Amino acid sequence: MIAAGRITSWATTHVGARRTHNEDTMVDRPDLGLWAVADGAGGHDAGEVASAMIAETLEAIPPDASPTELLTQVRTRIAAAHAALRAEAERRGPEVVIASTVVVLVVREDHFACLWAGDSRAYLLRGGELQQISHDHSLVQELVDSGAIRPEDAERHPHANVITRAIGAALDDVALDKVSDRLQPGDRFLLCSDGLNKTLTDTDLAAVLIGAGDTAPTEALIAAALARQVNDNVTAVVVAYEMA
Repeated sequence: MIAAGRITSWATTHVGARRTHNEDTMVDRPDLGLWAVADGAGGHDAGEVASAMIAETLEAIPPDASPTELLTQVRTRIAAAHAALRAEAERRGPEVVIASTVVVLVVREDHFACLWAGDSRAYLLRGGELQQISHDHSLVQELVDSGAIRPEDAERHPHANVITRAIGAALDDVALDKVSDRLQPGDRFLLCSDGLNKTLTDTDLAAVLIGAGDTAPTEALIAAALARQVNDNVTAVVVAYEMA
């Protein structure tokens, strides 16, 4: 049983208003209870290769995995992708980095788990309130956490695009942070690349999620970002949970 209630999911990606190719990739597998967004690291070589490799390895998880096995598979397969990307970068040259962020949502029975590396985000809309449940691995987030800058100044910081953790980055091992909790009826999760949350505020995101209802909320989110001339690739995955 994937979940004790009914799961509905939507997924949309777009090149954005100013880019020429899309380095975002997504996973939408309600049959597995698995969703993900991967965003090829900006400024590096072949970001689309990195994000696609992560998506492909997650898609290959067997459908009969237990909840514990599923989480183990996610960690093991992303670790393998990390090693493969580092090896490919080394083959291409000493200065090459092929990397991607990733955020993953797993839903089984009446629980969820979210795992991530980088600044692609996970949000939870519960009781009409939107909260970010992931925590960015980025330079500006470290500055906010230390009190060096205010949260409202983070997006305008000159190093706002610098991430401190990514799959394929120059680290021997990459750690996935994790949060987990029990599902509640009406929960709605949003996974997104930073093109979305850097274009729309949390208030905007909540308004679109609530206003869209069950009519393709990801398309409404992408449309709102395009209307504001989003300058990056933009991807959204929404997962809704209701009691059966």
